[in-house]
Amino acid sequence: MNTNSNKAVVAIGIGSALFVIIAMINIPTPVPNTSIQLQYAVQSLFSVIFGPIPGFLIGFIGHALKDAQYGNPWWTWVIASGLFGLILGFLKKKIRIHEGLFTRKDIFLFNIVQILANLFVWCVVAPYGDIWIYSEPANKVFTQGLVAAGINSLTVAIAGTLLLWAYAKRQSQTNSLRKD
Repeated sequence: MNTNSNKAVVAIGIGSALFVIIAMINIPTPVPNTSIQLQYAVQSLFSVIFGPIPGFLIGFIGHALKDAQYGNPWWTWVIASGLFGLILGFLKKKIRIHEGLFTRKDIFLFNIVQILANLFVWCVVAPYGDIWIYSEPANKVFTQGLVAAGINSLTVAIAGTLLLWAYAKRQSQTNSLRKD
């Protein structure tokens, strides 16, 4: 195994554990079984750093373990969490945080993609999966999905952007060395 794959495996383990731990912070919303989820900000950081496969596995494993603490995993939402990380992981080569750069353009791209990813996974994947697999009522699951998409988008826009910015600031900029 090469160093990059070793780092990805470690990132998956740490990211999944953080997903579970942070998910214990339960801030409810007025919509049943829907809460403010801070772990998606951390998942977005790991996804952008390590790419689509680790991003998917962090969300999938983390959400499955979180749900297993309270009974059976709700697989449609577990898959949605994984897909969120997968989609954001494709930004690894587009956002230059490894170079120590996180410009307004990068912030804009990150937030457009994360909002679209949140809308897709929580307003399409999770609700249709709930209807198809669990025979849940459409009005209930689409309401939950819309609230989850909105809250997760806002959480990731604030906390995810700050985490990516902080990570970028800790990296060496490619043109930071100058001859005196």
